[in-house]
Amino acid sequence: MTERKVTAELAEWVVGLKGSDIPESVRAEGVRTFVNWLGCAVGGADHETADAALRAVMPFSGQRTSTVIGRTEKLDALHAALLNGITSHVLDYDDTHLKTIIHPAGPIASALMALAETRPMSGYDFLTALVIGVEVECRIGNAVYPDHYDRGWHITGTAGVFGAAAAVGHVIGLNKQQMQWALGLAATQSSGLREMFGTMTKSFHPGRAAQNGMFAALMAEAGYDSSEQGIEAKRGWANVASTKQDYDEILGELGTRWEAALNSYKPFACGIVIHPTIDGCQQIREEIGARVADIASVHLRAHPLVLELTGKKTPRTGLEGKFSVYHSAACALLRGDGAPTAFTDEVVTLPEIIDLRDRITAEANPACHEASVDITVTFKDGTTLEKHVERAIGSLERPLSNEQIETKFVNQAKLVVGEEITRNLLALAWKIEELNPADIAAASVPAATRAVE
Repeated sequence: MTERKVTAELAEWVVGLKGSDIPESVRAEGVRTFVNWLGCAVGGADHETADAALRAVMPFSGQRTSTVIGRTEKLDALHAALLNGITSHVLDYDDTHLKTIIHPAGPIASALMALAETRPMSGYDFLTALVIGVEVECRIGNAVYPDHYDRGWHITGTAGVFGAAAAVGHVIGLNKQQMQWALGLAATQSSGLREMFGTMTKSFHPGRAAQNGMFAALMAEAGYDSSEQGIEAKRGWANVASTKQDYDEILGELGTRWEAALNSYKPFACGIVIHPTIDGCQQIREEIGARVADIASVHLRAHPLVLELTGKKTPRTGLEGKFSVYHSAACALLRGDGAPTAFTDEVVTLPEIIDLRDRITAEANPACHEASVDITVTFKDGTTLEKHVERAIGSLERPLSNEQIETKFVNQAKLVVGEEITRNLLALAWKIEELNPADIAAASVPAATRAVE
């Protein structure tokens, strides 16, 4: 399909799509995507990463029109998009398109929410743009995955910038040529390296994708041009960033095959490949009760990607703990915890966690599916217990219910903005199609908080 004008055809679809063209089931999944994103953005709003980012950008902010979700500060729309992308991803608790390991909502919802306070839009149009952005982002990711990811690119950042550009471009009414320019401008700003996992910079990727994607759309609106084949040209994004280019993944069955319907939501605040291990260890903890104190050793057998991504044996910080299958297993067994509270600097250095973590070994097994794990627990008396997890909770096979998404929302957001604001914000989030998105942003502001000057 390389002879097809991929960027042009995609731009035409984005520009021409109406909200009524999106099936109700897909729009409903879009609402779930938004609710989950909003809870994560509030949950991460008081993280030290957000504080550092605010200290860096506040002196350079333009007119402060847009809310940093879950905080009292406002920034110009571009910088607010950056901050909201950072906070919604910093806990590693956000949504996941499992086919590509993209976290779709961060780049897109962060840009749209910041824009909504400067360019009024209805909730219906907001949700339409959100679904479009997720669709574009995930289809472009499909076209280059897994080679692009295996080469070291963080695909949430690199594909997310296209989703943000498409979403913002749609909602501000770009024409086809402008949308081609926006996608080209997004392509040339695509970035994010997996080397940054376990540091503050990982969450910078979806933040920058939100900011850059919005900027791409606004530049195109102003008449700033780019190549009109930014995705598929010989020296365009797909050919430079990957040895795989499957353009049918981008253009095939547009409007009938919906990647946005395949989104999933994390029950645990860490790398997705660790989730089967946490799920299995929590099940074991429930089964053995007090015998957890008698564990002599634990052995994990998982796909090689699990150890490649999360093989940090001795994490030093909470952010590094999110990429340690050893820390995650120890927390799940000793504390039953896989929430953000399991991945703090304090918990990572607890003596009892370190003691069990040092008795956990992991073996790469290519025959094991990426989403599965085998766990063997050996007790001090020599007896063993084995657990196989085929698919973890939160997967497409075992999706989180709306009630579970609500519980996740409340448990993280109330720690930042309090119970009353959290409950009100959750109720508003489910009604996004009926409301002004700017009102939801305003409702996320805590009554009092420590502000960064």
